[in-house]
Amino acid sequence: MFERKSLKWPILLAVTMIVLLVTLTVAWVFINVFKADWTLLSIGSVMFACVVVGVVLYLVLSIQQINLNRRQSNFIDSVTHELKSPIASLKLYLQTLDRRAVPDEQRLQFYSAMLEDVDRLDQLISQLLDVARLSHRASEKPLPPEDVRIDQMLQRLVTEQYHRCPIDPDAVSLELFPATVFGQPVDLEILFRNLIDNAFKYAGTPPKIRILLQRLEKENMVLVVVEDNGPGIPRNMRRRVFGRFFRIGNELERQKTGTGLGLFLARTVVQRLRGTISIADPQTPPGTRFEIRLPASVTV
Repeated sequence: MFERKSLKWPILLAVTMIVLLVTLTVAWVFINVFKADWTLLSIGSVMFACVVVGVVLYLVLSIQQINLNRRQSNFIDSVTHELKSPIASLKLYLQTLDRRAVPDEQRLQFYSAMLEDVDRLDQLISQLLDVARLSHRASEKPLPPEDVRIDQMLQRLVTEQYHRCPIDPDAVSLELFPATVFGQPVDLEILFRNLIDNAFKYAGTPPKIRILLQRLEKENMVLVVVEDNGPGIPRNMRRRVFGRFFRIGNELERQKTGTGLGLFLARTVVQRLRGTISIADPQTPPGTRFEIRLPASVTV
């Protein structure tokens, strides 16, 4: 699951820069002692330029590694919190039920809260398994794709989301038209489940969610729009949020649950399907608008 980058290139780059620097130093001494011609001066200048480029590349690689380590640290903090909170809650409810008699009404409330905690753990484990599954399948021969009715899948996923995140159905606007995409049902479900979950999670107060599906006949593409009225995503973060483990803000100060893997999964699936995913401003700000374009299959 964690991104394991090879140390081959940073080490090779560092060794090359050291060799160039030593060679450049020796050549510079030679030039000054023996009054060499312009040819050696030109070669020395080129080598010096190579050293500068190597230093810049090494700095870029170092920054990338630091950012990756920071995202992984945020991920560990997030998963730790996501595991600890529901487990502590379950333990408290079970201890209460075990140590004293609880009225029927309160006991039913305990059961409902425990089911929510179990569902929260189930979502976390499912997301981690999705990442492992996609990474594993990237190195294997892909399964044969099939025609998938996107409108039926979106309707089902929204219905399932009502059970995870209680929300007034009137707050959700569904504009679905028959459309089919040629791909793996599991991959498409990962894509849309994460986007719908984000819309429900980050919607404002009162919540307002819009899910639009239409076929772009001229482009032979299917357009899916998932829009909410939440706080939105800053423009300078709209590319970065698709990175693995990336989440906006400090993990320990964040109020919304998550692991920073949902949008990474969405982007990975879209790339496999040779589509595009982007973030835009909603029709009535504030909020977030995800636009997904996928190659269409036959018209239903």
